[in-house]
Amino acid sequence: MIAGFALLLGLQLVGEVASRGLGLPVPGPVLGMALLVAGLAAWAKARGPDPTRPEAPLGRVADGLLANLAILFVPAGVGVVQYLDLLTAQGPAILATLVGSTLAAMLATVATFRAIKRLMGRGDEEEAP
Repeated sequence: MIAGFALLLGLQLVGEVASRGLGLPVPGPVLGMALLVAGLAAWAKARGPDPTRPEAPLGRVADGLLANLAILFVPAGVGVVQYLDLLTAQGPAILATLVGSTLAAMLATVATFRAIKRLMGRGDEEEAP
């Protein structure tokens, strides 16, 4: 399990160094996660033993983190309680922003899907149920 944590923290460190060193506008942990995904994809192409299987170090760490995922939301809950007066004062604006941005994201996704479908020449096909 220590090897799995070391791998995750090492990739986060590499991502953090790359992000800060190169002045990238992407957070280090996001780069580290991209490196993890790239590494797992390369591993899958090499067809070695699956590093995410439950008995593998990375798999045990993933299972442990997922089992205790609720604990990771405690700081967010404390932040909500700490700023409850601000949230009640700005609640309607926050709600309108959340609903509006969700609708905009959904419409953008549909428009992108339809554009790609049209570019691939599949815009006129009827799908059978």
